[in-house]
Amino acid sequence: MKRVIVVGSGAGGATVAKELQGKFQVTVLEAGRDFKPFSFSLSILEQLKKTGLFFDEREIQLLFSSMKINITDDRMVMVKGISLGGTTTLSAGNALRKDRGLKELGINLDDEFQDLYNEIPVTNDHQNKWRHATKRLFEICKEMNLEPEPIPKFGNYENCTNCGRCVLGCRYGVKWDSRQFLKIAQDRGARLVTGCKVLKVVIEKGSVKGVQAHKGLKSVFYPADIVILAAGGFSTPIILQNSGIECESRLFVDPILCVAAEQIGSYQNRELSMPFAVQKEHYILSPYFDYLSFFFNKSWCYPASDTLALMIKLADSCNGSVYNSNIRKILTKRDKERLQEGVEICKEIMSRLGIKKDNIFLGTINAGHPGGMLPLTRLEAETFHNPILPKNLYVSDATLFPESLGNPPILTIMAMAKRVSKIIIEQFGQ
Repeated sequence: MKRVIVVGSGAGGATVAKELQGKFQVTVLEAGRDFKPFSFSLSILEQLKKTGLFFDEREIQLLFSSMKINITDDRMVMVKGISLGGTTTLSAGNALRKDRGLKELGINLDDEFQDLYNEIPVTNDHQNKWRHATKRLFEICKEMNLEPEPIPKFGNYENCTNCGRCVLGCRYGVKWDSRQFLKIAQDRGARLVTGCKVLKVVIEKGSVKGVQAHKGLKSVFYPADIVILAAGGFSTPIILQNSGIECESRLFVDPILCVAAEQIGSYQNRELSMPFAVQKEHYILSPYFDYLSFFFNKSWCYPASDTLALMIKLADSCNGSVYNSNIRKILTKRDKERLQEGVEICKEIMSRLGIKKDNIFLGTINAGHPGGMLPLTRLEAETFHNPILPKNLYVSDATLFPESLGNPPILTIMAMAKRVSKIIIEQFGQ
């Protein structure tokens, strides 16, 4: 049986591992370790915040090892999950289908999306969990003809406790994440290796022979007949570069900027993240309590229970790059103009809630949906395989996106991963 190595256990990696195990012998290599939800008391941390101890977003890594923070030269905070499940464990559990850009290339993923809907519980039925402030925001957006829609969620939200920690790891098993696909793969016989950082793909005579990785203090070679990189939009390009394969300088990151104000008793910090969204052409708006801004941005000085925020998630320009873990990414003039457009809409929404525009403040720009450095084109619409790659090396994460979605990407990444799996089975299956 052919040996397959999957690098990464997030949305793309766990999906291909589940699809391929049994037809191949799969080994999943994950740089992180077991994921554990954030366990510290947020109320205690809120008190510590007043001492001025929190001044750099990278400090959160000391409390939460599953979260990796990088800060660009432009002071944009980049967030990455580094544990089993990748960033799916730190997501808001959003199950949005966003494949317009792929359709424009001639890629139809209808079957793959339907398979996912059959395999994963997806629900819109969480409006009974919304607090008064969220319900009022939703009504205001409807009054403004912004056409808000509840966001479908991965999981079973009947048991949601409104703890507000969706993006810090669900402690109650309500939110689905990719570890559940990984468990299915393991139950079928897949091997999992954690704490294993892949450095490069080993290529001889145009064919992949395996990967070189660090496992603890040791350098380990893992042989393989097929390698699938699903380490995420930051790490996959670095592995390719280390392997002598240059990616394109087309990094996008889906920046987030929150517009916030004091709203006494809003308790947004005790509610599921991103309950609904307004879809605009280049960004979305959604209620969202931004923990990074709350703890590290000095403008966020009100108690968490009295802070209300709307997120702007931007489909940014594809103009960044990653070299040797150095992320180079700036917002273009067009990006800033679109963000400002979103800020003005958020201010208008909040003013209709009775909040004075002069009392509105902004959060820290942060991002966690990188991709685009080896984008699919019409030429790869059938193969999902860039010709610069050896024939037995595939990519199965957001690196393949031709453009920023400006939306939660998990469901769409998994649909692409299913297609990649089908192609590999057709090409290499016995």
